[in-house]
Amino acid sequence: MKHFLSLAFLLFPFCAQAASVQDYVRARLNNPVLNGAWWGGLAAYADGTRQEIFSVSPDMRLAPASTLKLLTSAAALETFGPHHRFQTRLYADRQPDAQGVLKGSLYLRGDGDPTLGSKRVTGGETWQAVAQKWAKAVKQAGITRVEGNIYADVSAFEGPSIPPKVNWENIGNYYAAPASPLCFNDNSFKIHFKPQPFSGKPAEVASTDPQVPELELKSFVTADGKNKRDNSYAYGAPHQYQMEIYGTIPTNFTGFTIQAALPDPALFAAGALHNALREEGIAVGGRAQTLQTEPDYAPMNLLHTYSSPELKDIVLIVNKRSFNLYAEMLLRQLALHAGQKGSVQNGLAELEKFLTKNKLADRGGAVLYDGSGLSRDNMLTPRTLVNTLAFMAQSPNFKYYYESLATPDDRGDLLLLRYFLKPKHRVQDVRVKGGTIDGVKAVAGYTHDKDGRIIAFAFMANNLASKDEALFRIHEDIIKRLLSLPEGN
Repeated sequence: MKHFLSLAFLLFPFCAQAASVQDYVRARLNNPVLNGAWWGGLAAYADGTRQEIFSVSPDMRLAPASTLKLLTSAAALETFGPHHRFQTRLYADRQPDAQGVLKGSLYLRGDGDPTLGSKRVTGGETWQAVAQKWAKAVKQAGITRVEGNIYADVSAFEGPSIPPKVNWENIGNYYAAPASPLCFNDNSFKIHFKPQPFSGKPAEVASTDPQVPELELKSFVTADGKNKRDNSYAYGAPHQYQMEIYGTIPTNFTGFTIQAALPDPALFAAGALHNALREEGIAVGGRAQTLQTEPDYAPMNLLHTYSSPELKDIVLIVNKRSFNLYAEMLLRQLALHAGQKGSVQNGLAELEKFLTKNKLADRGGAVLYDGSGLSRDNMLTPRTLVNTLAFMAQSPNFKYYYESLATPDDRGDLLLLRYFLKPKHRVQDVRVKGGTIDGVKAVAGYTHDKDGRIIAFAFMANNLASKDEALFRIHEDIIKRLLSLPEGN
């Protein structure tokens, strides 16, 4: 009896504290912004105890938007390790003759490096620099002329290059760029509009960067003097070179730039090598092509191996900058690692195995269609997100996972907590991953209580009728309450 009383005495402060937080959260949810909407949330200590602090519908399946990236990036770090580098290899199918003529072809073997030809990640290089390295490697091999073709081998992936549940409105834009075993320049290009200072007038396309061969652009965009944001959308499916642009851009005197998805990134990469070879004085008799069936590389000559930045730096862009393409590429990498083709379905199967093996999702706790959260049909429970965060808090890779999340004063990840800085309050103790798509606002991450104990949390709202940012303030207030624990300390 004595021991029972002692235990009860020790638990009483925590139980009272948890009840207090629970009541506080429920009171904050009594806000008109949530009328007719669904909200689920959970917070628990992530120090190994998984002691719950509050829960509101923690097992309700909700669209997670980009908080889904927390699962994909966790699986990638645990599967490959933070220092893993992805590689792209360049082959010649035979030796050149005495005059340096390659009476054969060159092959770019795509193995799914998300960052090839991109400066977005620390340590990355521009697509022009990568193509130049390839061309110099050909020259150093003594090749003065290539009689055959330049093949971009895309056989490592199969199936749709864009997850099937992604909205048509998003396809064609850079944030829904198609995945490819040979990503190049983030699989996107810039569209520059001519200056248009008059509201309601057409916005004409001036140029693209880079130039995309055979691309046909039609602009139906108008300038809007009242809207200061880009509200234009490029419409075009993968491998489709006729694209149309609709919507509005702000009125301007200097021109305006948007980004769209490359129709065929692998073909563009092969074409870039073709052009770089000519700049090195190496003639090419054939043309750039994509190759769907893997050739036999065993007898070929390896001319160059290009390595990506480390995975930890890629994951930082996935989470802190919420970059969809890299998340989708990492999903496919999970499939390649398992000896499968890099498809959406194979990647999702491996992600599900990761969740099941580590007991992160109950049955039905994760219904997924992509690795980035771009589909409105994805469903996660707050518990699955918190379980994943708590699991990673005990992982040897936690440092890299934690640092990949945004701080409240980070200009990435949609500035979800920008008012948290007024006044600036323990910003260093909060890390978040946000998610926002139509009717969805979610945030998940870590905070620390006053004793330094780490807390994992996930807040998810669905079926929101407006873009009212009052919900962000509610989420900030709950995080501040978590920071104040333990109460009375």
